[in-house]
Amino acid sequence: MEELLGLREGSSGDPVTLQELWGPCPRIRRGIRAGLEWLKQKLFRVGEDWYFLMTLGVLMALISYAMNFAISRVVRGSGIPELKTILSGVVLEDYLDIKNFGAKVVGLSCTLAAGSTIFLGKVGPFVHLSVMIAAYLGRVRTKTIGEPGNKSKQNEMLVAGAAVGVATVFAAPFSGVLFSIEVMSSHFSVWDYWRGFFAATCGAFTFRLLSVFNSEEETITCLFKTSFPVDIPYDLPEIFFFVALGAICGVLSCAYLFCQRTFLAFVKTNWFFSKLLATSKPLYSALAALVLASITYPPGVGRFIASRLSMGEHLDSLFDNKSWALMTRNSSPPWPREPDPQNLWLEWYQPEFTIFGTLAFFLVMKFWMLILATTIPMPAGYFMPIFILGAAIGRLLGEALSVAFPEGIVAGGVTNRIVPGAYALAGAAAFSGAVTHTISTALLAFELTGQIVHALPVLMAVLAANAIAQSCQPSFYDGTIIVKKLPYLPWIRGRKISSHRVTVEHFMNCAITTLAKDTPLEEVVKVVTSTDVAEYPLVESTESQILVGILRRAQLVQALQAESPSWAPGQPRCLQDVLAGGCPTEPVTLQLSPETSLHQAHHLFELLNLQLLFVTSRGRAVGSVSWAEMKKAISNLTNPPAPK
Repeated sequence: MEELLGLREGSSGDPVTLQELWGPCPRIRRGIRAGLEWLKQKLFRVGEDWYFLMTLGVLMALISYAMNFAISRVVRGSGIPELKTILSGVVLEDYLDIKNFGAKVVGLSCTLAAGSTIFLGKVGPFVHLSVMIAAYLGRVRTKTIGEPGNKSKQNEMLVAGAAVGVATVFAAPFSGVLFSIEVMSSHFSVWDYWRGFFAATCGAFTFRLLSVFNSEEETITCLFKTSFPVDIPYDLPEIFFFVALGAICGVLSCAYLFCQRTFLAFVKTNWFFSKLLATSKPLYSALAALVLASITYPPGVGRFIASRLSMGEHLDSLFDNKSWALMTRNSSPPWPREPDPQNLWLEWYQPEFTIFGTLAFFLVMKFWMLILATTIPMPAGYFMPIFILGAAIGRLLGEALSVAFPEGIVAGGVTNRIVPGAYALAGAAAFSGAVTHTISTALLAFELTGQIVHALPVLMAVLAANAIAQSCQPSFYDGTIIVKKLPYLPWIRGRKISSHRVTVEHFMNCAITTLAKDTPLEEVVKVVTSTDVAEYPLVESTESQILVGILRRAQLVQALQAESPSWAPGQPRCLQDVLAGGCPTEPVTLQLSPETSLHQAHHLFELLNLQLLFVTSRGRAVGSVSWAEMKKAISNLTNPPAPK
């Protein structure tokens, strides 16, 4: 029992202890203690597990970033923009090194463990993982067979790996191959077609077979089962609504792409956020995760955005063929204490918000929350979240139509009810297709659900959305390439920029360093040591400047080092002696003319994945064109510089 001293001065008789009396600043301490008690009572009103849910999101973000940062810096984000750059012919050091595999797996596992808190998927990282393995197996194959390195063979493995990455996530081999073709490359070799299908089919079959072996499924089925009517799935007048849905998804995708790219650029250029990302990435990740976790807390705001559902359960509920608005018109079912697997749609119903309110609130909140989540430096995929956003857009329109036509649409004397789940399916395919600029999302929606009855309206919605998005904004992956400033050659869009009138002589690099066969070795050494280009144009003589081949800098340095001990003082030696001694030269198989148009040059660079071409006039080397000059020329056409 504590020893009592007496009463506080001016108090009503409450005893005071010696420890409290002689402690420093007793009144301030009592005030702080009372404030903490008040804050504790307020916080615990919404549930004691708020702390643990918040801590889960923050810890998963921190662990994901820590594993990423500790092992390698190339495993952040999706990975698809970098793969597009690699397949265009640009070499990104260590990006496909197998040592990054473990970091990507651990980081992605932490991202997925956060669930709906972070609301990110795994498609992009799985593609990166698959391509890593493909690159490693390609190197193993080369060493086993003993054949020299072949860049075309390496690209074949990478393209097949990208198809497998998509196919093993959705168990969808057809759309996996087509999606990888549309996203990864502007030109695709038919020779790689069957390789991608073979690898993707093996991956998708194994993925679904493992579910059967694990007793999760009785047999091989689609990932998201639906029960749409098959006899007359939709009426002819509904085609108009599906096309209108595609147009809505196209407009919203343009808004999303613009906001996402603008915010990502703002984070990289703003002095506060750029400094925070440069020096304290864990702090930025923790703050972003804290904001997202606070909003998605289920008993709080999260109950209005169905945050208790996983991403898979989101799709299962949104593809429901029943009309939630009609089911709740004359009744108010209570919000369940736990999600009911048989009635997941109840997570979307709140009496004070109604179905339309929760769907609209979900779209508004997830719109900016997903944009914020894309800036967190962790391995994550962004396709699945936009697929769910599109499903919510379609569901909202489908519910509105079911209320507008409660008995269905009459066509040919037959009345058929509106199926809101079909509009969710079309919205998912249209919005995700518009964001990624792909058509294969329509086929992906059919493979995911096993439904083909809505093939025509879904495809029309996807085409309408793509027509709007591709004419207004670059795709999500191209926008990321632009913001990250990756060395990627942009497309020439539109006919009004007159790319055919611009010729190579307008933008080529005329300051090239040529090496003639009669050049003295002393001058060759000076050129090699004073420049750092990867290859030199070899000309016949200093006077003629006739281009005859290409010299690789690394091979030339090795040849000069091997020749240097045999140099005799006073004996004139030239480059021809080094070439005769075995220094390899490459023939000039392709060259440009000063009269070649920008459009033709751009087509060659994209088709052959080139990085540099020399320009000749009547056989004489007069300049060179690299992707840097091409990119600058296209930029000047699209956004002409201001007149001086």
